[in-house]
Amino acid sequence: MQAAPNTVDPSEVAKFEAMAAEWWDPKGKFKPLHMLNPCRLDYLTCQIAGEFDRNLSAPEPFKGLRILDIGCGGGLLSEPMARLGATVLGADAAERNIPVAQVHAEQSGLTIDYRCTTAEALADAGEQFDVVVNMEVVEHVADPLAYLAACQQLLKPGGLHLCSTINRNPKSYAMAIIGAEVIMRWLPKGTHEWNKFITPDELFELLSQSGVEPVDRKGFVFNPILWSWSISERNLSVNYVTASVKPA
Repeated sequence: MQAAPNTVDPSEVAKFEAMAAEWWDPKGKFKPLHMLNPCRLDYLTCQIAGEFDRNLSAPEPFKGLRILDIGCGGGLLSEPMARLGATVLGADAAERNIPVAQVHAEQSGLTIDYRCTTAEALADAGEQFDVVVNMEVVEHVADPLAYLAACQQLLKPGGLHLCSTINRNPKSYAMAIIGAEVIMRWLPKGTHEWNKFITPDELFELLSQSGVEPVDRKGFVFNPILWSWSISERNLSVNYVTASVKPA
């Protein structure tokens, strides 16, 4: 079988390697993710629990599930999944992120398999997961469809793919680039490229082409008055998340 193409964009990897040491600093360059994380986790855990009939109030409700956190960074999502009982593999193409994630997991008393690798390499190795968590990665790869196809290969039949990204419109340019990078300086200038953003309809089409069935999408909405994030059924104008299922 022909190896999957490598969709890693070296220039994008370099951006995040430069910030690796700050992953767990809630006031550092990843402040926006720390603010967004509770909202992301609410969506992810509810989708996983619903798909696999798990009771989130039970001890270790995700026990027996193997979850891939692709583009794991410092482990902001890998660690909560491990605490919920899942067997977690955190993968990132940015080599400097992995030691940061490993040290923090060890300090937290968690066992997480962190690897500097790619979705394509894992797919070529025949790895299989119940859930692929793919958050804020697809807008940074060289070939979104090839990347999503690799993520689909990594899913067991009936598996769940959770993917978030940023919409492409004037509002997203104003908020995600001008607001976050220029005015608030939450992220270094150039972290995002507006032309790489993907609309919800485009992402649904890409997911369908990759071989999974999109079943849900929601918006992550920032309220500057309350200084907090919430999940929206209708407002997908900037940040949004999707759930897709691989046919059994």
